[in-house]
Amino acid sequence: MSADASLDATTLFQFDNSYARELEGLYERWQAERAPAPRLLAFNRHLAEELGADPDALATDEGVAVLVGNTTAEGSEPIALAYSGHQFGNYSPRLGDGRALLLGEIVDPQGVRRDLHLKGSGRTRFARGGDGKAAVGPMLREYVISEAMHALGIPTTRSLAVVATGERIARDTGMLPGAVLARVASSHLRVGSFQYAAATGDVDLVRRLVDHAVARHLPEAADSEIPALELFRHVVARQADLVARWMHVGFIHGVMNTDNTTISGETIDYGPCAFMDRFDTATVFSSIDHGGRYSYGNQPRVLQWNLARLAETLLSLFDPDTERAVAIATEVLQGFGDRYVAAWHAGMRDKLGIAGATPVTAADAVVDAVPELLQTHAIDHTRFFRLLSSALRGDDGPVRALFTDPAAFDAWAATWLALVPADVDQRVAIAAEMDRVNPIYVPRNHLVEAALDAATAGSMEAFDALVDVIRHPFDERPGLEAYAVPAPADQGPYRTFCGT
Repeated sequence: MSADASLDATTLFQFDNSYARELEGLYERWQAERAPAPRLLAFNRHLAEELGADPDALATDEGVAVLVGNTTAEGSEPIALAYSGHQFGNYSPRLGDGRALLLGEIVDPQGVRRDLHLKGSGRTRFARGGDGKAAVGPMLREYVISEAMHALGIPTTRSLAVVATGERIARDTGMLPGAVLARVASSHLRVGSFQYAAATGDVDLVRRLVDHAVARHLPEAADSEIPALELFRHVVARQADLVARWMHVGFIHGVMNTDNTTISGETIDYGPCAFMDRFDTATVFSSIDHGGRYSYGNQPRVLQWNLARLAETLLSLFDPDTERAVAIATEVLQGFGDRYVAAWHAGMRDKLGIAGATPVTAADAVVDAVPELLQTHAIDHTRFFRLLSSALRGDDGPVRALFTDPAAFDAWAATWLALVPADVDQRVAIAAEMDRVNPIYVPRNHLVEAALDAATAGSMEAFDALVDVIRHPFDERPGLEAYAVPAPADQGPYRTFCGT
């Protein structure tokens, strides 16, 4: 099939591109650079089916040509999105999709609208000197981590496919095989999108962006007195819940810039991200986060700061009087902390099997003691919570063995178990509930790196096996013991890279 040919839209996707119709000024029409020899590396058949596409058709050479950007499918309108952003606290007025394209919006068989977006598809006018390309390793990292997050029940963009481009790209570590990621999101609207619109000085453009976001994510607010305010409240609540869920599983995003903070409340842009092994609130994996701005423990505070930047773009829509508008925004922002703490406590009570314990203040006191317990004794985050259920089944040996000083666990466990029914059958039932929220398998960093190294060298076996494991994070399976333990202690500090 030629580069300019179109596939039958009924074979692939049903597009309806509201962003391109409604938000001129916030994008540029563009085409992907041609990949010389595209080859499918990873493909999410289940997601393709959810989108109403034929997985077999997408896996053909013609389908892969669409997923890499060589062919424009019928109804697709490729555009590079414009947005600004605070990167590590420093404002950049023009970021945008420097190496990405929105192919269009898909309306799936259930009527749900989602973006289909390419990453690594070549330079656009927003590229700021970059080559616009991506390497196999970072694109596969986004695939496996985003699939893990989805399996854990955490709102996230999804990875549809990773396609090798057949070219090699230059990075600090040498020449690497190139790839394009095709990902799906409920939208790619970011705090940075609103920053870009506001920076133009065009209030009508900001209003149009608000109307678009409301229609996309909060249609019930369209007829409210101040739709922008309802949208802001919604985003604050969604992001507070999201970061609480990150904290529950030990996830560290790594680059929480305002251009990586979504309006939808989905996790987006998996660059130097990773899951924490040994609990430490100061944990940083990103090679460029020298000051620890985006450390595990800082994530809630950074999110609130990012949302303050969103508020600044909407003040004129909150109230014509700036002083009143600031007061309105401040009140909503102050609610972020309470919302986050409530979400974090609720999730932690579930993880500890004390969701119904009374009084709640006693339960939360037990919860609040956990971070210090884990940090003081350098305990593996994932294993601690998973092994707690064994204690309810009558065997506290596995979780006690995590502690060089088991007496420290015993002291905390006494207060924890005082909140759990003494009945054996009830405890066994609670243990089963805990196992449904405490994963045994997360993408362990050393296993991710081994899988990506092998894939870069040409073998997908380890990667495919890892994806299969993390798609069922709560179900213990024989033969997978190596996926449930941290890296050997002699492997040293773990570092991740953005891949650009």
